[in-house]
Amino acid sequence: MAMTHPEAVSDTPPNRRTGLLSAALIIAALYFGREVIVPLVLAVLLAFVLAPVVVLLRRAFVPHALAVVLAVLLSAAATLGLGLVMARQASSLLGNLSTYAENLRSKLQGLHLAELMREAQLAMQNLRGMIGGGGRYDAGLPAAPAAEAGTPPLEVIQSVAGSVLAPLATAGVVVLFAIFVLLYREDLRDRLIRLAGSRDLHRTTVALNDAARRLSRLFLAQVALNTGVGVMIGLALWVLGLPSPALWGILAGLMRFVPFLGTYIALAPMLLLAAAVEPGWGLALWVAGLFLAAELLMGQVVEPMVFGHSTGISPVAVVIAATFWTFIWGPIGLLLAVPLTVCLVVLGRHVPSLDFLDIMLGDRPSLRPEESFYQNLLQGNLPRLQEQAHLLLRAQPSLTAYHDTVALPGLVLADQDWAREVLEIEQLEEIRARLATLLEHLPGEVTEAPVDPSAGLCLCTPARGRLDDLSAVMAVQALRAEGLAAAVIAEGAESSPEMASAVRLCCIAVLEESSTAASLRYLARRWEKLLPEAQIAIGLWQAAPDSSVLAELRREAAGQTIVTSISELAALWRALVNQPTARTVPVPEA
Repeated sequence: MAMTHPEAVSDTPPNRRTGLLSAALIIAALYFGREVIVPLVLAVLLAFVLAPVVVLLRRAFVPHALAVVLAVLLSAAATLGLGLVMARQASSLLGNLSTYAENLRSKLQGLHLAELMREAQLAMQNLRGMIGGGGRYDAGLPAAPAAEAGTPPLEVIQSVAGSVLAPLATAGVVVLFAIFVLLYREDLRDRLIRLAGSRDLHRTTVALNDAARRLSRLFLAQVALNTGVGVMIGLALWVLGLPSPALWGILAGLMRFVPFLGTYIALAPMLLLAAAVEPGWGLALWVAGLFLAAELLMGQVVEPMVFGHSTGISPVAVVIAATFWTFIWGPIGLLLAVPLTVCLVVLGRHVPSLDFLDIMLGDRPSLRPEESFYQNLLQGNLPRLQEQAHLLLRAQPSLTAYHDTVALPGLVLADQDWAREVLEIEQLEEIRARLATLLEHLPGEVTEAPVDPSAGLCLCTPARGRLDDLSAVMAVQALRAEGLAAAVIAEGAESSPEMASAVRLCCIAVLEESSTAASLRYLARRWEKLLPEAQIAIGLWQAAPDSSVLAELRREAAGQTIVTSISELAALWRALVNQPTARTVPVPEA
């Protein structure tokens, strides 16, 4: 009786507890250390954006330190300029705010929203009274205590300076960090290589350089596109006559960094202002149409051309990341959610120990094609199987490649589950029926090449496994799609004299889990007696290089050729077809 080591049993719970504790500590550090971590993260992202600018300046023979300082100063000047423009536009807008408010109030009264608001307020009062046990609700709020007239000037200066100096201090820290990151980028990269492990120096260096290059291009492209959107919307609003168009253009460009909600956050105040400026609703409709057209143009045309069809992260991951980082860092976390998630996905794709990040957050399929194929077979999702086959065959119209990379590996998974007694007999029969239906529709997905009947015939016969016959059908189907004469014969059946005289290659189709080397040698000798002039091949589909059955067959094979894929069988049959023969044979139906 096998003994279980107590250490092996007791290791798992502590490891899980350690992992959960580490995750909790990291989240706590991110939350409580946000005053220090947020400027550092902003500086690193700013360094990614400015890295291509520094490279361009270096190509113009500007010294490295001066190029870094110039790039950071240019970004700081652009940010300060935008802030000044927004402040000036906002101040001019506030001067006419009372007039706009009166226009908006008259429009709302025309829509009878005041009555609806009063009814809603009354309903809320009744609800509060019911919850409070019949307590009376007073709609009037207590007046805030009036500010003392004799407030010391020092306290006023201190309160104003505190609200102004804090953002300026954070901006200064961000600029300083960004300068140091850009100046010592190579040194920081080498230290990360040392932390990641210097055993595979080439692979780690290539991975980090590729990740930094991709992130720099992504962030710079995002900044450029959002700037373009802001300029376009600002100009369009100026043509439409909306007050302070530069303010709204800058706001629209900045809010596009916020996933999902940014556009609507920017649109809401513009619609209110458009409704308040004119007596009618025409300007508001034009503004809404402008934003709709801009989003459709950027989301469906421009961004797919620049980024591809996605940024590499799944939509669900964007929602989860936005919620998480907003909870940790507030509004600044919402702005940084997408860039931070992209960084994590890139790390997951390049660092093997962090591949779970790519699986959880990336947009690549979580299951391999053959796993998805088998899963849909189990679930009976035939439309999804046909859709998958259609997409793959449209990208590469080759049944041989489809069967070798998707269908046969999926069939191997089913055969392994059957060998492990995971599948019930009813499930196996359902899988057989579904796969047979799928195979009936596959020939219509590709254009079959004309078959040369004078070259002889490749006969595919299954071994004795429960799924071997379907693998034989796949092989024949793929060969015929390539213009090679092939036919299927059931296991244990004997071919007709006409067919036997035409067969030049006989392939025994088998899945590894369902047969042994001894049984395959017996079948090979049987077919050698039935077809003495044909070459015998054993198709041990998808056999691994370290397969014991494959090794034993290769060690003791006597005149048989062993192939592990349909493409190898097609190459073998094509080589035989190229040999001259005078026989003309009828090609039987599949």
